[in-house]
Amino acid sequence: MLRSILKNGAFILGILLLISRIASAQSTLIKGVITDAKTGETLPFVSVVVPGTTIGTATDTEGQYSLSVPAGQNRIKFSYVGYLSQEKTIKPGQTQVINIKLVVDATLLKEVTVKAKSHYRNRDNPAVQLIRQVIDHKEQNQMGHNAYVEYQQYEKISLALSNLSDRFKNRRIFRNYQFLFTQADSTDGKNRLPAFLEEKVSQVYYRKSPEVKKQQVKAQRRAEFDPRFVDNKGLSKYFNRLYENINIYDNNISIATNQLLSPIANNAPTFYKFFIRDTVKTQQPWLIELGFVPRNKTDLLFEGQLFVTLDGNYAVQNAFLTVNKDINLNYLQDLEARLEFEKSPDGRYHPTQTTLAMEFSLGPNTPGVFGQRVVHFSDYQINQSRPDSVYDGPLEEVAYNPALKPNEAEWSQLRPIPLDKAETKIYRNVDTLQTIPAFRRTMSYATLLIAGFKNVGPFEIGPVNTFYSFNPVEGFRLRFGGRTTTALSKRMFAETYAAYGFKDQKWKYFLSGTYSINNQSVYAFPLHYVRASFQRDTKIPGQDLQFVQEDNFLLSFKRGENNRWLYNDTYRVEYIREFENHFSYKLGFNQLTQRPAGILEYTKSVPEGNLNTSEVLHNTELNLELRYAPGEQFYQGKIYRVPIVNKYPIFTLRYGAGLKVLGGQYQYHNLSANVEKRFYLSQFGYLDATAEGGYILGKNIPFPLLTIHRANQTYAYQLNSYNLMNFLEFVSDHYASVNLQYYLNGFLFNKVPLLKHLKLREVVSFKALTGGLRAENDPAKVSDVYRFPIDEQGRSISYTLNKTPYIEGSVGIANIFKLLRVDLVKRFTYLNHPGVSEWGIRGRFKFDF
Repeated sequence: MLRSILKNGAFILGILLLISRIASAQSTLIKGVITDAKTGETLPFVSVVVPGTTIGTATDTEGQYSLSVPAGQNRIKFSYVGYLSQEKTIKPGQTQVINIKLVVDATLLKEVTVKAKSHYRNRDNPAVQLIRQVIDHKEQNQMGHNAYVEYQQYEKISLALSNLSDRFKNRRIFRNYQFLFTQADSTDGKNRLPAFLEEKVSQVYYRKSPEVKKQQVKAQRRAEFDPRFVDNKGLSKYFNRLYENINIYDNNISIATNQLLSPIANNAPTFYKFFIRDTVKTQQPWLIELGFVPRNKTDLLFEGQLFVTLDGNYAVQNAFLTVNKDINLNYLQDLEARLEFEKSPDGRYHPTQTTLAMEFSLGPNTPGVFGQRVVHFSDYQINQSRPDSVYDGPLEEVAYNPALKPNEAEWSQLRPIPLDKAETKIYRNVDTLQTIPAFRRTMSYATLLIAGFKNVGPFEIGPVNTFYSFNPVEGFRLRFGGRTTTALSKRMFAETYAAYGFKDQKWKYFLSGTYSINNQSVYAFPLHYVRASFQRDTKIPGQDLQFVQEDNFLLSFKRGENNRWLYNDTYRVEYIREFENHFSYKLGFNQLTQRPAGILEYTKSVPEGNLNTSEVLHNTELNLELRYAPGEQFYQGKIYRVPIVNKYPIFTLRYGAGLKVLGGQYQYHNLSANVEKRFYLSQFGYLDATAEGGYILGKNIPFPLLTIHRANQTYAYQLNSYNLMNFLEFVSDHYASVNLQYYLNGFLFNKVPLLKHLKLREVVSFKALTGGLRAENDPAKVSDVYRFPIDEQGRSISYTLNKTPYIEGSVGIANIFKLLRVDLVKRFTYLNHPGVSEWGIRGRFKFDF
């Protein structure tokens, strides 16, 4: 879902623009395999070049190569440390296979020993001994070895549309986009047209104790699209999440939201093979070139080269990282990372520049997106202390006036490195693009398709996926609604919808008015507004869906009995305030009138064993929510924020107080807490963990106001619900739960010879819930509360948790067709309840790298 929304930005822009590829000169494609002439073993990292040019490539871990030789060249050269070089003549204009057998150079064997792949081992391997020295010296070669470090940092991230064919350029629909084609850069054989650029200049301050790394942003700008269609800040955060900074000394390196084990991680020799490729004696200190490849080429690991200093520091002076073409990463067609270091007066090698380039597309010859992040470091100052005030506050702080934007001449002075030729006009191109009516119409329809809203002047109509749905109570349901935008007012916002059920023949509606205190959209971070609303609508008891609406058409399809609903009339006033550090609070006041719907009834026991049916529940509640999400990142959609999950935890605390005012019938205190976090486990995948608990203090509280645990009767796998629990099945006034989702990212499937080519991924889940209902709220023990619902045979369909927890788990296969996750779910407890299933198959669409 997240990636689908983000296509509203650069990727959707690329697909919809469909800009052409410039025809390149005729070239000759050469392929082949290079082996040891004596042992027959394939040779990795053999250099294959066109003599007298910079055009070349290297063999992969299987000794295979592919090289496009330009017109006018008819020879290629093969060279490898420890072997005699060879040159071959090619036939221009003809695709051909040239396999090479290299002969060992006896004169070099005294300095470099090349081991055949079949005899590789860690023991007595000089390459492994060297990498262990690098690992042992990691601490002294990192920034934390100094008490204070500060430096200037310039970073830019650019994205371009790539691999686009010339057939599309001349189509009539693209005649308004021709100005973009002039920016094509085909130096590498691919047509790349810029679509996004962001630049940032910062001063970074590091302090070892207490440890903090503070970034003061001195200047920043980005190419922005119309905010009615694109969340520019969210888009920026997502791109920066894909292209994160690389620190070779970290044990794990983030690539495309996944974590890959560093080649100098503490346990790297267990998962990598290392080879000494060369000794560089042309500079001081001497360098050893180390090649490395993963032991299993489908694992989330790098391959490439390290240049290690021989001055006793065993520092990395240069690094080149890439990945095997068979790695279990979706849509990634190419990856190159280059890390450069320079020796400072303190004897440490500080990074001077890192470059990460990745290309994503659906296939090797399909249109895609090429992105590159460059980070340049300069002006290092070592062990110069600063006042504590420099390190206080948020880790990233804006230290410039956003209203005073540097012009292009000033940016030329701020940049320590120039923009690429293709990047120089991206700001103007994006601005010009949005003045073209055809493009604006295209973005409007794309927003309707992806986000569900159609912009009509100062109003938005939607969401379209709720216009039609059905359920057992309302039958066929139609809904239509919309809301105002900042084009009408930046202070006042209104939202409304009306719905009609053809079976119950009742109208439902919603109306809200919002006042923005910070004079910005009430859907943009940081929120700060007051809202008053009234809603009359249906609801499934206990359902609180996070990223979809209950009348979503796709959720209309449910299993089992689904005929116990509620009619709610809710008056609500709420005040919401968010802060830049992602702490927020919400204060609300609700007045609820609730009626049972379908075959649900609200009944109480009275003397002589009779029943008294009450049609209406009245409740008044004051509630407070505190939320802290350090390091939170998200893309702001039209309705929901779609999280860009990272390693930081999220804490939520909620409190609700039932009040006997304004018709409220009940008095209680409801307290709940929730914490969720992702744990990255390097090549073993990652674990999403959520712990939650709650307690309701009060007596004679009816079950609709207690905790009705989240159940799921759809065929979709819901992360935060119990997928084999029925609606209204469990009710508690105190509970604790844990939810674990473990994604192995193909760690096991990658080892199965035939299965590994499918790039499937394993997923395991475990959910447990414990709790109970005190006697003063249990309808089986007191008469002044509503009885639990019953089925047609008079059996209760709602229960309390006893000493046995509710437990369910699943094993699943994810990444089917790169989109689908299918789980076999098993319910372990409370199998004697009527209408429950012990096993179930559930599916979920998950767009992931």
